Amino acid sequence: MMLSRRVFLGAGAMALTLRADPLGMPIGCQVYPVRDALGKDFDGTLRQLAGLGYRAIEMCSPPGYASGGFGPLVGMKAAEMRRKIQAAGLKCESCHYQFRELKENLDDRIAFAKELGLRQMVCSTFALRPEATMADWMKAADELNKIGEQTAKAGIQTGFHNHNFEFKEIDGVLVYDQLMGKLDPKLVKMQFQVSVISLGYEAARFLRKYPGRFLSLHLQDWSATEKKTVAIGAGMVDWKDTFAAAKTGGIRNFFVELDMDMMQASYTYLHGLKG
Repeated sequence: MMLSRRVFLGAGAMALTLRADPLGMPIGCQVYPVRDALGKDFDGTLRQLAGLGYRAIEMCSPPGYASGGFGPLVGMKAAEMRRKIQAAGLKCESCHYQFRELKENLDDRIAFAKELGLRQMVCSTFALRPEATMADWMKAADELNKIGEQTAKAGIQTGFHNHNFEFKEIDGVLVYDQLMGKLDPKLVKMQFQVSVISLGYEAARFLRKYPGRFLSLHLQDWSATEKKTVAIGAGMVDWKDTFAAAKTGGIRNFFVELDMDMMQASYTYLHGLKG
């Protein structure tokens, strides 16, 4: 079959464009920062994200986050949600869940996840009290391992998302490192939130320290001078090194997690990131 020169060059340009995205993966975003807009106009907000260039989203469980802005979506069936996401030109393979709903309603959440087409169910936080002991953290990790056993049977990978809470020391030991020793490497993969750069912890260090233990990344950047979160590429994160280390870490996808006013600049930077 003969191909015209224009078609051939066009296909080549498209391939180069796809390869321009970090790790050759579609640039995704977590929808939590746009939850209010999503609740008011689900279809329109999805189209807006796709219009910015994003090709994947990470959802939050509507029942688990009903009081946090996702209440309007509780009545939507997973099949309908999946259809709307795909109609906007997006895909969704990952979703955040509250620890409590995973412990109390796991069968229901797995059923919803399968119908939505998820491959990853991420525990967003253990929600432990500030004075929690290391024993409390280890107990929660054991419980998440058991949850991971059940999701694995359904063909879904359990993940754990860090906040700043895990980057404190208890009796001279970093909670995050202790969790990595307790969580089963096969049953629970990690979703690393890059914003802990604000505490002095670089994602690349942990991605290399624990090869193959990671599932995904949450992307934010940090301005040391302004002491605030900024668009990707406008802060102090070394993104080339981060994505180089991500290969070692085993990253399967990544999601920008920023307010809408920083989403376009973040996509543009990531889409043009070379190396």
